[in-house]
Amino acid sequence: MDHSKSIIVLDFGGQYAHLIARRVRQCGVYSEIKDADTSAQELKNAAGIILSGGPQSVYDPNSPQGDPAIFDLGIPVLGICYGLQWMAKALGGEVAQGEVKEYGKAKLEMRNSKCEITSGLPEEFTVWMSHGDEAKVLPEGFEQIGTSDDCSNAFIANTSSNVYGVQFHPEVVHTQHGQEIIENFVKLCDATPWSIKSYTDHVSEYVKQEVGDRKVFILVSGGVDSTVAFVLLNTVLGPDRVQGLYIDTGMMRKDESKEIDTAFTKLGIKNLRIEDASEYFIKKLAQVYEPEEKRWIIGDAFLSIQKRVSEEMDLKMEDGWMLGQGTIYPDTIETGETKNADKIKTHHNRIEEIQKMMEEGLVVEPLRELYKDEVRALGEELGLPHDLVWRHPFPGPGLGVRILCAKEKSETRNPKLEIGVDYAALPIKSVGVQGDGRSYRHAVALFNDQKFANEECWNLATSIPNQSADFNRVLMCTSHESPPDFVFSPGYITKERAEVLRAADAIVNEEMRNAGLYETIWQFPVVLLPFGTSEGGLSVVLRPVESQEAMTASAVDLPKETVSVMTERLLSLDRIDSVFQDLTHKPPGTIEWE
Repeated sequence: MDHSKSIIVLDFGGQYAHLIARRVRQCGVYSEIKDADTSAQELKNAAGIILSGGPQSVYDPNSPQGDPAIFDLGIPVLGICYGLQWMAKALGGEVAQGEVKEYGKAKLEMRNSKCEITSGLPEEFTVWMSHGDEAKVLPEGFEQIGTSDDCSNAFIANTSSNVYGVQFHPEVVHTQHGQEIIENFVKLCDATPWSIKSYTDHVSEYVKQEVGDRKVFILVSGGVDSTVAFVLLNTVLGPDRVQGLYIDTGMMRKDESKEIDTAFTKLGIKNLRIEDASEYFIKKLAQVYEPEEKRWIIGDAFLSIQKRVSEEMDLKMEDGWMLGQGTIYPDTIETGETKNADKIKTHHNRIEEIQKMMEEGLVVEPLRELYKDEVRALGEELGLPHDLVWRHPFPGPGLGVRILCAKEKSETRNPKLEIGVDYAALPIKSVGVQGDGRSYRHAVALFNDQKFANEECWNLATSIPNQSADFNRVLMCTSHESPPDFVFSPGYITKERAEVLRAADAIVNEEMRNAGLYETIWQFPVVLLPFGTSEGGLSVVLRPVESQEAMTASAVDLPKETVSVMTERLLSLDRIDSVFQDLTHKPPGTIEWE
């Protein structure tokens, strides 16, 4: 198929490069991703070019650079975030660090809505920001057409050259009218119409090509991704060429293994083996505190069990077996797989040994180019029941990445914040994503006499990470009116801590369903923190989010009654003596804490 008149996304290392391409495809135009430094000569037949965001500063000598000659091709160009900054610098403008860093929602005010790319847009709307630098001086021929409170050149244009730039991210669902901006840009491009008949046909062809005449051994966690991948492989290859393995790590949710067994039995799937390896995993994680090391060990333990079971079932690579995984695109991009992407966190299915197997062509990942909403659509096409397809996402490592471990208290500078409410810096760090790069910083907790997040608290959840380099998360304490003296409880993953979190997770899920919120909340991680208000005490974090594709997420404003009931029930658990609600969007916080 000829894709010469497609729209090319040049990847400068942004977390959302594939999301941009998918938004373009939703407009009925083929889009593919190429490295940022692709030559203008290679791009001369493109219908349009989009420059992605990226984690670096354009004035960093090692930052990714494009070919400035692309602006001489006469092809429409749209720069997004870093893409705008590189474009401005390449064309003679000036880029510098902004007065404040913008992460999350911001208000955009249009200054000029007469150009075609702004057709149909209101004079004011909400956009999603994730940047620290900005274009201070625009290149010749450009004009300012949109501003935010903290970024004067948030939307720029050179209409005579058909070159545009947005400092925000129109590709994420949290930007209002973002898809309209992309559609307007696509209309400016002389692109060939394109469509995919169905996800099933498209992905099935990929599986057939990758697997050939071999067989696939796939690890099934019971989550949406691995379940859809497993059923897809069964459908495409036949159950006689697929063997599934579900491993109980001892870090599963309450009754998880029993429910998985029942669900697959109802589907008539008989090629799934259930293996209880809980003692093995808990033992391997003894004395392990660092998040990346923990993820690596969990991934390696999965592989060890898979090898043992393979040998017991006589499933050998040399006999034509390969490994299947339910990896989806956000897993690959956050691990830093693309050329310029920053590593946010290592996923359990991206450890070194699996990477080596991938290089040897021994791994098939049928969902690796898909996002969560596309995986759900694929699951429905495969005929999976609604409750299974729309089940909340659950990480492969299970509760293991929701039990934060620490050997010693993480000291904070406890900087003074002029915010008008009581607060406390918490003695634990978590992973975040800011400016398309990884951050590992403290959380700050807010306190008030209502023990509930009001509008002021939600505004602070956006402003604090933007203004302070010390914090990437903002929490609301739902158990205390004022900051208590927190007592640190060093520890790693144990059977006891797993049981505490399992009980807490079960309470939250039950109350979420009681409140009729399960279908409206996309995911609700429950996190265990190694400190409390008494010796040996622990804390629980409620982390409900709304999302579609996991690349971005909005923290959910839970009903006050639901928060109160959850908090009261959680405090009744042994060792739990403080409860928080995470108010942080993604960015700057990742959905999971590790």
